[in-house]
Amino acid sequence: MAELVERVDEHDAVLAVVERAEAIRRRWLHRVATIVCRDPSGRILVHRRPDNMSRFAGQFNWMLGGAAEAGESYEDTAARELSEELGVRARPRFVLKFHCAGVVSPYWMGLHEVVVREPVRPDPAEVAWHAWLTEPELADLVRHEAFIPDAREAYDRYRAATAPSKLL
Repeated sequence: MAELVERVDEHDAVLAVVERAEAIRRRWLHRVATIVCRDPSGRILVHRRPDNMSRFAGQFNWMLGGAAEAGESYEDTAARELSEELGVRARPRFVLKFHCAGVVSPYWMGLHEVVVREPVRPDPAEVAWHAWLTEPELADLVRHEAFIPDAREAYDRYRAATAPSKLL
């Protein structure tokens, strides 16, 4: 069965329920929830996507996440994706939302964060490699060409929204 998402407008109001593939093909706005994972010492989880992924194969990202299913909130999507991709059960905290032009298709991104206090069990279908990086290490990596372009914009917005505090 096709993945159903909510097509939304420029104000993030629901217009219709559509297949995600159609939303991407027609470049319709829909919702995506992402999660920034920190360890108790403040390091940030960075991962590389598997080489066989249909989008951004082998590229690096500092967020986990995915499309919000029809009727699902950003917060519920973030918790579901965290569990599916890392095997971590937690309720990520909402940080910010913005309209992302997107390389593949435009979308509203709801960015969340969580402090992970338990061992992670990455799903190999989603995460080929991962490491916990310091903020300076991440700042260097995020500008590398192998970093997902949409994640660069999210990084800049996150830094602006969270500076100067450390949200631990």
